[in-house]
Formats: sequence, C-alpha cells, structure tokens
Amino acid sequence: MNETMKTILTRRSIRSFQEKPIPEEDVKQLVDAALHAPSGMGKQTWKFTVVMNREKIQKLAKAIGAALGRDGYDMYQPEVLIIPSNLKESPFGREDNACALENIFLAAHSLGIGSVWINQLQGICDQPEIRAILKEFEIPDDHVVYGMAALGYGDGEPAPKERIGQTAYIR
Repeated sequence: MNETMKTILTRRSIRSFQEKPIPEEDVKQLVDAALHAPSGMGKQTWKFTVVMNREKIQKLAKAIGAALGRDGYDMYQPEVLIIPSNLKESPFGREDNACALENIFLAAHSLGIGSVWINQLQGICDQPEIRAILKEFEIPDDHVVYGMAALGYGDGEPAPKERIGQTAYIR
C-alpha cells in the first residue's frame, strides 16, 4: 500500500492531547497543505489563522461553551488551532474550508500530529462575544468559520473503528 493510502486509512480523530509544543516548521507545513487544497473555481477566498497560544485557544473555547450552554467546553485543549475562514458571500466557502481541513488532518497525521475537527463556530460566528475574539485573531468581519483543526500530539492511540457505508459499483 502506498504512503498516501496508508495515511488516509490510518488517520483517526484525537481528542486528548499532550502538553507538548508542535514545531513551528511542522505548523507551516500544515498551512501549506491547506493552501494546496482545491477551491471552488480556484478562487481561494479563504484565510488561515494559526493560534499557537493555549490561553487564547481556551478563551475562544470558553466563549463557544458559553454561547452553546456547554459548561467546561475546552475543544480538547489543543496545542495549536488552525482556523480556516472564508468570505460569507463565497458560494463555495464551506466546501473550500472542508477540503483545506482534510488536507490539514492528513498532513498532520503524516507528521505524527493528532487532530480533530471542531465545528461549533459556524452558526455562532457573529454573536458579539465570539466575533470580538475572532477580531482579536484578525479574522475579517466578512468571514465565517465553518470548522477548525485542533492539533497536538496524541495522548494515547484511539482504537480503529469499523468503517461502514454503502458502496455501489455500476458497470
């Protein structure tokens, strides 16, 4: 099996992270992977914001928890948070960001870094408390966050899950 397929087939969401910094060079590679994702009509209307400060990450997590009524919400306390955002008016923003996030997750796994998709911001980006933090993170007012990549070195290995789904081969 080639390395790309091995990476795809062995990647799992990691929800428990060690307190161990990710080298900045690896973070740059993850952003580069995101920048090379496909985008609708090649427009690349996204922005990637990298937060490498646990206190700032937890400030956002606390605000998300408050907005959703989820006490103790902490986004699994990642070391790094990569926040793709996209123009609200982009007809492909959701899809563009999903492709970018998948590239981040696969690249992270190939580097031995764990990841998990955080999706709570999509519907609450414009709540004043959330938007104020996004402004602090230099995310433009005309952008929406469809998902985020929480990243860190895993604290243990998740068990493989059986993959289910239906497949039809039409000849």
